[in-house]
Amino acid sequence: MTAINNGKLEGWPMQLHTHYVDSGSNVDPTHEAKHVFGHLTKSTGKSEKECGALLDTLKFTQTMREGTIGELSGGWQMKLRLAEAVLIDADILLLDEPTNHLDSKTVEWLTAYLKSLKDTTVICVSHDTRFMENICTDVIHYERREAWGPHRKLVHYKGTMSAFVEKQPQAKHYFELATTDLKFIFPEPGRLEGVKTSTQKFLEMDNVDYCYPGNDTNTLTGVNLKMSLSSRVAVLGANGAGKTTLVRMIVGDSQPSNLGVCKLFIHHNLRIAYVSQHAFFHVEQHVEDSPASYIQWRFKEGYDREKIESEGFRIPPEEQKAIDDFGIEGIWSRRLRAGVLEYEVKKRNVPEKDNRYYSKNELLALGFEHLLKQTDEKIAAKEAGLDLRPCTVTEIQKHLDDFGLEKEFGTYGKIRGLSGGQKVKLVLAA
Repeated sequence: MTAINNGKLEGWPMQLHTHYVDSGSNVDPTHEAKHVFGHLTKSTGKSEKECGALLDTLKFTQTMREGTIGELSGGWQMKLRLAEAVLIDADILLLDEPTNHLDSKTVEWLTAYLKSLKDTTVICVSHDTRFMENICTDVIHYERREAWGPHRKLVHYKGTMSAFVEKQPQAKHYFELATTDLKFIFPEPGRLEGVKTSTQKFLEMDNVDYCYPGNDTNTLTGVNLKMSLSSRVAVLGANGAGKTTLVRMIVGDSQPSNLGVCKLFIHHNLRIAYVSQHAFFHVEQHVEDSPASYIQWRFKEGYDREKIESEGFRIPPEEQKAIDDFGIEGIWSRRLRAGVLEYEVKKRNVPEKDNRYYSKNELLALGFEHLLKQTDEKIAAKEAGLDLRPCTVTEIQKHLDDFGLEKEFGTYGKIRGLSGGQKVKLVLAA
């Protein structure tokens, strides 16, 4: 689809108007800074009345229209890309995973719209088999046959997805997980200090609120939840309901707006692997590296370097000044004493024997929030044995094999050459 969109597919009818709706996995700061309504009118060339009517159908509020694209959730950004595609009225519509971030009502609207098209060809890539079953009239399958040797070819089948599976039973795994041999093997994370049963909570929220800076109303209000090792949680809600906002708070990227009133407890050794809606953003910073080299860069110090350098963990200038003014050379260790976390602080030009322990609350009161978050993350990684795990290319490739990323791609290929699905495997493996 990228090749078609960039005009690099030989023989493609360039006289036809083709429009590409990407999956939204990547982040473009320039694009996200644009204002929603202004971008839609400018990119489509349609009147404000036409654009406004479609945004009404999709339930865009006035605040959303006046705000920037980056302020929208992943689902609302996808709605905006689809609105643009509808208004452009292309001859050929290219859809790359269009249902990824959409709620069920919007998927119904999109399905009805695509089925109503009479003069537009739709080429769609999707892992949503129910959606594909409802919109497909033809299937193009990338398949291998014995007579072709090691090569694969694109084969055209007329009919729906289910009709295609009747002709190619080996493709049944597109519909049923039980019929696939795909298997991901996650490493054992180790034990959490003090957590002795699978039902003992390691995370708790009680009456938590969150309001984005500059907003007048809360995105989250009165959230209550508990999680334990036996928890398997699905977060459900309409686009913009605050699902991602809640997950980002669990990850540690944000704090409640009503701190001091609510309760937020996260175990100090809890390590969280977060695959966001824009999962490819960090991977795309390493497109010239191999997947194995990327993982090596990220974990060679015995902790997750990418996480430490992320917005939620990075030490801001004002905190760094406070650290320097206090004379901290480093935090050397941590202990739990009488139920209170204490950190061993080494100061500059002070002998090691004079190191002093400070409680977590004391250090937070001094403004060292991100320093403590970094320290907790590094200690948690060490106690889980991450610093003892070999970080050689050979060992990393064994790990990538557990996620279906073969040596051809994991060691010898570059991230730039991976498909979207392979990039997801890489993100999961990391």
